[in-house]
Amino acid sequence: MPQMTIEQFRRSLAGAQPPDLAPLLRALWHDASGDWERAHSIAQDIDDDSASWVHAYLHRKEGDQGNAAYWYRRARKPVATDSLDDEWARIVMALLD
Repeated sequence: MPQMTIEQFRRSLAGAQPPDLAPLLRALWHDASGDWERAHSIAQDIDDDSASWVHAYLHRKEGDQGNAAYWYRRARKPVATDSLDDEWARIVMALLD
């Protein structure tokens, strides 16, 4: 079965529910669909570097830079300085890979 592309992922945002995705991709789907709380709930329940990266992005989006910096350290990633949209796309592409 072919891997989903970021374009397909973006198109899925028009739906009422996320497609069958891994939990962190589902979190980013909910974030892009305007449900930050649900995205955060999913990310905080997973303990690995990728979840820490999603968690960092979510706190950056929320405006909590101190908490975001903590999660970037946990993710072993530099604090993002590009746009939130660019970081979201970078994380989605990394998780789809």
